[in-house]
Amino acid sequence: MVRWTPRGGSEPEMRASHDDRDRVADVLRVAAGDGYLSFDELDERLEAALSARTRAELAGLTADLPVGPTLDHRGAQAKAVVKIEQKHGSPVQRDGAWVLPQRIEVATKWVGVTLDLSEAVVTGSTLDVVLAMTGGDLVLVTRPGIVVDLDDLRTAHCHVRCREAPPAPGIPVTLRVRVSGRKKHGGVVVRPVTRTFGQWLRGQSPTPPAL
Repeated sequence: MVRWTPRGGSEPEMRASHDDRDRVADVLRVAAGDGYLSFDELDERLEAALSARTRAELAGLTADLPVGPTLDHRGAQAKAVVKIEQKHGSPVQRDGAWVLPQRIEVATKWVGVTLDLSEAVVTGSTLDVVLAMTGGDLVLVTRPGIVVDLDDLRTAHCHVRCREAPPAPGIPVTLRVRVSGRKKHGGVVVRPVTRTFGQWLRGQSPTPPAL
């Protein structure tokens, strides 16, 4: 067997795997969300990350970024299970840069629940949302890279509207949300964030529709 060695006799650089590229892409997106990268810089670095051949190339893309829980979201402390239990009363909403758990259990009656994932810190590849919900709407707000699976959800007297965030070039699927359990009355709504991805990164308000 012939062993390949680069010029100069040094050992070959370690090749990057798909997981290595995805990890760096995730760090870059969180860094842009925190204001460390502009949208144009994010676009350039994502393209470089997804085409990188070695780990050294990937390391260079994050070398000038702060190291910490904000950027290395895979090291964020995520709960295994979060329970939302409420009967009547005010709507429940989770939004902002909240750390997603592995599983969310929703047991509510006549209470609306909104899970806004548009700025959430993703710590795993899947999120299980298990419902025992009567009345009120469950609203899931997504962003590019998040897909929602409703195949295992049982509904009765319940409307379902699913309009996920459209695919964005260079942004792979980073989170699959699996919704299961039982939903009676009310509705289930899956919709993208009302801002564009670029506006979200820049912290801008949504652009008014053209007249």
